[in-house]
Amino acid sequence: MMEEGIRLAKRVAAQLGCSRAEAERYIAGGGIKVDGSVVEDPASRVLPSQEVRVLPGASSQEAPPVTILLHKPAGFNSGVGARGQPALGCLSPESLAQAYGQPRFLRRHLHKLTLTSPLETDASGLVVYTQDFRVVRKLVDDAARVEQEYIVDVTGSIREGGLALLNHGLHFNGKPIAPMKVSWQSEHRLRFALKDVRPGLIDHMCREVGLEIVEMRRIRIGRVPMAGLQAGQWRYLLDYERF
Repeated sequence: MMEEGIRLAKRVAAQLGCSRAEAERYIAGGGIKVDGSVVEDPASRVLPSQEVRVLPGASSQEAPPVTILLHKPAGFNSGVGARGQPALGCLSPESLAQAYGQPRFLRRHLHKLTLTSPLETDASGLVVYTQDFRVVRKLVDDAARVEQEYIVDVTGSIREGGLALLNHGLHFNGKPIAPMKVSWQSEHRLRFALKDVRPGLIDHMCREVGLEIVEMRRIRIGRVPMAGLQAGQWRYLLDYERF
């Protein structure tokens, strides 16, 4: 009968002379290799014959929370709401955009993420998922004060004075829409820079002035742009970046 081995956390604790909780943090932080491969599950079982090695720089400190920036493709459901568990179907390590200072991908980075700024399914562009309560407070609790930027391709003929109305003068759900910055980028492309974005708002505004949306893409949230991310690609928010 094959040996079942012992839990990896128990083996690491004995090997390093640390507590089981510290051992679990070493493992969850990607700091332990078993037979040459990183293992992130403290409950994994290892045999006495297997080599368990601590990687240089490994730490027993609680890993810091991460924030993920995703270029959501059109047609992908970004999630169920600001406080719910997001749908992460198109996130994979292979789609990670490597940039200077990016942390190494760990499975724990996909746990307990909050979707802060949902996008309509038909829209594409920047979406933020985070484990960091400070980012949630900024982008969810204080959303009305964070500017977002959209590029919107439209069809149709805008009504007379329509651009001025888009900047200020329309209503949504019976309430006046706050002033925003809307300008033409080309004959069929508008740029919207606005705060307190709600689902359906931009579509409603365009229809009110005789335009129909062909494609809508969010390219910035606060001070963080989507620049460099291809559709379906994602990266981590870097330490120096602030919304």
